[in-house]
Amino acid sequence: MNRRGNIVSYRPDVKVLDATIRDGGLVNNFYFDDAFVRALYLANVKAGVDYMEFGYKASKDIFSPDKFGKWKFCDDEDIRAIVGENNTDLKISVMADVGRTDFRRDIKPRSESVIDMIRVATYINTIPAALEMVEYCHELGYETTVNIMAISNASIFDLDGALDMICQSNVDGLYLVDSYGSLYPEQIARLTEKYLSYTEKAGKFLGIHAHNNQQLAFANTIESMSFGASYLDATVSCMGRGAGNCAMELLLGFFKNPKYNLSPILSFIENYMLPLKASGVVWGYDVPYLLTGRLNRHPSSAIEFIRDQKTNYADFYQELLDRD
Repeated sequence: MNRRGNIVSYRPDVKVLDATIRDGGLVNNFYFDDAFVRALYLANVKAGVDYMEFGYKASKDIFSPDKFGKWKFCDDEDIRAIVGENNTDLKISVMADVGRTDFRRDIKPRSESVIDMIRVATYINTIPAALEMVEYCHELGYETTVNIMAISNASIFDLDGALDMICQSNVDGLYLVDSYGSLYPEQIARLTEKYLSYTEKAGKFLGIHAHNNQQLAFANTIESMSFGASYLDATVSCMGRGAGNCAMELLLGFFKNPKYNLSPILSFIENYMLPLKASGVVWGYDVPYLLTGRLNRHPSSAIEFIRDQKTNYADFYQELLDRD
């Protein structure tokens, strides 16, 4: 397995996707005001970011609009209020979870929408349903991806079957997702090689979405990129569920491609992310997330631990071990 390029080169196939609103929305129930979202959109345009994910296409029959902000649902008119016709090089994406999206009702034809790409999130056992969504969105004219969640819990046999099935579909790309932040760079490298053995034959791109439970999201992202992943997810100030994601400011600072400009993101952090944190919104690396990541567990127990302002880390660690 050979690396593609080196630390002083850049690859023209690399694309950066900002998932701050979508993954970060899991922290504050998607209650971002329009000024915040518009400022992030403009910062991404100036920074040369390739895609901005505005949130989810969630079902309003399952999730009440009274309990979530509008970026949980991403109605086209709400996105247009931010971007107009989006006459920029930045493309717009949304995520649709299998079983949580009324995709036939809520996703319009691409010709009627300002959205460019639909990313379908699925577990291995729901891939047939994910591919039904992919084919539907493909027929409507959208770019599509499949993001397989929780692969650190998947068997090699199941993963091979899933990759083969997905790569026979009309999907444009496939994402390697470290949902629990449990994977190390060497594991990411091997998984990248496995995914590419399917995607390259089928003419699909490969992306990487990393979580920062063990402070490895940036390392894992550039490791996967070095072996061939081309679509890279990041969030400003790592904002995302629990420990968060690969930091956009780290990723843009790493690139040698003059297309990308770090300064607009730094200004956004100063003017918007620092006040957001000061207001009491909590995310980012903490010891409980380290422990769930190390043990390959969903971070829900760590989120609850931190929300309750507990600090008995050794007891929490033992509780996690006792659940085995």
